[in-house]
Amino acid sequence: MSQAGEFIDAALQREASESRAVEDFYRLDSPSELRFYGASVGAIRGTLRDLGRGHPPFSHDEVTALSSELWAVPVFERRLAAIVLLQSHVGLLIVSDLTRLEGFLRLAEVAELAEPLVRDVVSLLIESLDAAAHARAVIVIDRWAADENPWLAYAAGELSVDPGRSTRR
Repeated sequence: MSQAGEFIDAALQREASESRAVEDFYRLDSPSELRFYGASVGAIRGTLRDLGRGHPPFSHDEVTALSSELWAVPVFERRLAAIVLLQSHVGLLIVSDLTRLEGFLRLAEVAELAEPLVRDVVSLLIESLDAAAHARAVIVIDRWAADENPWLAYAAGELSVDPGRSTRR
């Protein structure tokens, strides 16, 4: 695990509350594969803010690698931290990152991960694309619309990638 990944994971575990973890598990009607540390959203945001203070500006590759590292372990707070990281660096993302985001959506498991990923990352990424990249995004989103995965279908339904360039329906 990278130093940044270790920092985030350790901080989230320090902020953990067993009672909050159990509450979140039942509140989110979580599938059994997704685990919970029980760290608050504020702790997640604070951890990423602390990481940013001690780190030079992130590059595209660092953001995408760290988000993938966080998402790889099926822990709600780690995955939410990946979304917060992507939200704060969405300007670095490029059209080819839709493939990575597709993988995240396939594994989202709960609306509390899928919805902010679509609303605060995918839609903003698509809005930022130039015409050529936007045309590539249209192909990807059309493919998502035909996919059996419910979170990809949800994303395609929430996004509009028409020539008017609006990403919200």
